[in-house]
Amino acid sequence: MADLRDMQLLVALSRHQHFARAADECGISQPAFSGRIRNMEGSFGVPLVKRGNRFLGFTAEGDIVLKWASKMLADAEGMRQEIDLMKGALTGKLSIGAVPTALTFAADVPAALRALHPDLSLEIVSASSADIRRGLEDFSLDAGVTYLDDDGLRGGFKTDPLYDERYVLLVPAAMAPRMEGAASWREASELPLCLLTRNMNNRRIIDDVFRQIGASPVPVMETNAFTAAFAQVASGAAATIAPERLASSLPIAKGAVRLSLEEPLVERRIGLVMVERDPMPPAMAVLKTALMTLL
Repeated sequence: MADLRDMQLLVALSRHQHFARAADECGISQPAFSGRIRNMEGSFGVPLVKRGNRFLGFTAEGDIVLKWASKMLADAEGMRQEIDLMKGALTGKLSIGAVPTALTFAADVPAALRALHPDLSLEIVSASSADIRRGLEDFSLDAGVTYLDDDGLRGGFKTDPLYDERYVLLVPAAMAPRMEGAASWREASELPLCLLTRNMNNRRIIDDVFRQIGASPVPVMETNAFTAAFAQVASGAAATIAPERLASSLPIAKGAVRLSLEEPLVERRIGLVMVERDPMPPAMAVLKTALMTLL
């Protein structure tokens, strides 16, 4: 029967999609790596990997084994953490996926985490809400900071609200409908806009608001990074619509105006998402505590 080391090899192969790179990460030779995968296949009595001149993916049976392997490794890590905690020193690495609009909020988490357990490290990955959900499902992510109105989060996930996302218009002064206060979404729709790409949840929210008011703006530029959108505002080429929390964390470019967006007032709940697990790994409980200290 396969052991935890075999599970590590299989998960590494999934991550790298390449035998040599996966073997290198695991610290063994490629022939030894391939041999252990073949031994697993012999143990289960089914092929787990599609082979050709290179790695071609997993078989249907391989996907099932990979799913359980990921969970087994996550549970083993949780057990190690609980033993560490009994010894008084919680160690390890957590990986959080954050939607781009929540990155500035997530960036404050490492300091809060270190204040509780200095030997815990944190990796923050910018990802779409769909990628975060997939990462949680395959245990490549420990937690997500994402939109809670995602229908895919209704089963098997634990959610905790963090804050409500509101929106502002960032616009070059020469294009601004006024220099302070608020603008309507219709006024925003009449400007040359730089928006996030359509695969991002933030963009779907914005498009939905425009549909509600009967507006159909055509962006002059699309990007998957707010830094590029802010650069368009700074250059005077376009306006953008950004979350209020994100816009407030950055200095406004010279010659740019920030206006609250109203008519309608739009809010979307951002929260912490984790896979339902019992028992919950100690590091995950600490992460939740650290996040709540930021509110």
